[in-house]
Amino acid sequence: MRWQNPVRAVALAAVLGTAGTAGYAAPAPQPAAETPLAANGKVSVCGNTLCNDSGEPVQLRGMSTHGLQWYSQCVNDESLDALAQDWRADVLRISMYVQEGGYEEDPERFTALVNQYVEAATQRGMYAIIDWHMLDPGDPNFNLERARTFFAEVARTHRDKTNVLYEIANEPSGVEWPEIKGYAEEVIPVIREQDPDSVVLVGTRAWSSLGVSEGGSEQEVVDNPVNADNIMYTFHFYAASHGEEYLNTLSRAADKLPMFVTEFGTQEASGDGGDDFGSAQRYLDLMAEKNISWTNWNYSDDSRSGAVFKEGTCDSGPYTGTEPLKPAGAWVRERVQ
Repeated sequence: MRWQNPVRAVALAAVLGTAGTAGYAAPAPQPAAETPLAANGKVSVCGNTLCNDSGEPVQLRGMSTHGLQWYSQCVNDESLDALAQDWRADVLRISMYVQEGGYEEDPERFTALVNQYVEAATQRGMYAIIDWHMLDPGDPNFNLERARTFFAEVARTHRDKTNVLYEIANEPSGVEWPEIKGYAEEVIPVIREQDPDSVVLVGTRAWSSLGVSEGGSEQEVVDNPVNADNIMYTFHFYAASHGEEYLNTLSRAADKLPMFVTEFGTQEASGDGGDDFGSAQRYLDLMAEKNISWTNWNYSDDSRSGAVFKEGTCDSGPYTGTEPLKPAGAWVRERVQ
């Protein structure tokens, strides 16, 4: 197995018991000339995992932005240089809210912002996840026509790139799996018409918990998968709120479905409160073992504990090293590295 940088060996060592929460080993420096994109090329789904352009399993690790309508100032040249070079992240998740002052209010502005950040990630050799961050209302079909318009446009814009993944529904809630599946089967062909080969990430029921947060399980997806190729299903967790049942669900699902954890935190489900680094490390060990890619929430200076930067950092920086980071930021930076 070829990892796209030496840190992947550290992740594997954690699973084997040579590195854990207490004894986490600092990774070897990444060769400056080799970016994740240069090392791996266009990724695709092979079996139940993500593979590079040589067909070898690859685990992407990185960060999600906060909502662009609130914290786009945290996504700037200096912060992205830090993410790519200091953190050595593989992937940037570009979190574009649909409601809450987002795309719905100004489609042209937010589409342009997403395109800008995709270009910025590309220039730095990172992968980019375009996150259609629907949240409230929880039925993705409420935004179906908006999603068609948006994804047709961004897929047409980025169709020739090798580093773009499309996340079509952030956290469906209050709606059954068949409705989510139907939405996916409407939107995926819109993307495929413009960009036939890129990976599409499909949100799962109950805030992308595979149904667990509303009394379900991964079996509903296993029994009734989306009718499309080169797709993965998403799972979100917050370590201080989501315990053994969630961890076991992700473990079982990864044996049957291609999974991508596009959002997690070490705190409570609100993205705030105390950090449970022990529980979070168990998740990271599992994701290393089963080659599940992930992005952490969130790369901003929001007041909550889940935002990696101390308040005020995005006014002027600096963004490198651990000095500007909250405890969760320092913890996740080391693990992204």
